[in-house]
Amino acid sequence: MTVKAVCVFRSNEKNVTGTIHFTQENEAAPVHVKAELAGLAPGLHGFHIHEFGDNTNGCMSAGGHFNPHGQTHGAPTAQVRHAGDLGNVTAGADGKATFDGHDHQLKLIGHHSIIGRTVVVHEGEDDLGLGGHELSPTTGNAGGRLACGVIGVTK
Repeated sequence: MTVKAVCVFRSNEKNVTGTIHFTQENEAAPVHVKAELAGLAPGLHGFHIHEFGDNTNGCMSAGGHFNPHGQTHGAPTAQVRHAGDLGNVTAGADGKATFDGHDHQLKLIGHHSIIGRTVVVHEGEDDLGLGGHELSPTTGNAGGRLACGVIGVTK
C-alpha cells in the first residue's frame, strides 16, 4: 500500500514558500522525498524533520531533530544519524532550491512514521555532524530555524 504525505511552507516573515512531497511504496521501501522551495538566501541550508508537529511558537516548538534511535547527527547517507537528518538544499541566486532523493531511515508507515512531524529549513549549512563545532553532533550547526511546516497525509 503506497502512502503519500506533503509538507507546505506558506509565506512567513522570511518569505520562504514551498512544498515537500513524501512517498513510500511499502513499509520496507525507502521514502522518496521531493522538495521545491523559494525565498531562500543563496547557498546551502540544512533541512531536517523535527520531532513534533507543533508550530504554536513558530518553528521553535517543533522540538529537536526526529531521532527515535538515539543517534548523533550525521549526513543522510551515514549509518549513524538522526532519522530526520536530510542534509542540505542549495538555493541559487534566484532563492530557489530543489531536492529529489530517497531515504532509507524515514518511514511514512509504522511506529516511527514522520507524518504529523515538522520539517524545518535552517538559515545556514548543515555541517553533517563533521564540523567540530559544539553543536555539530546535535544539530549540524545549521543555524536558526528559517521556515517550517507540518507533514500531513495526502492522496
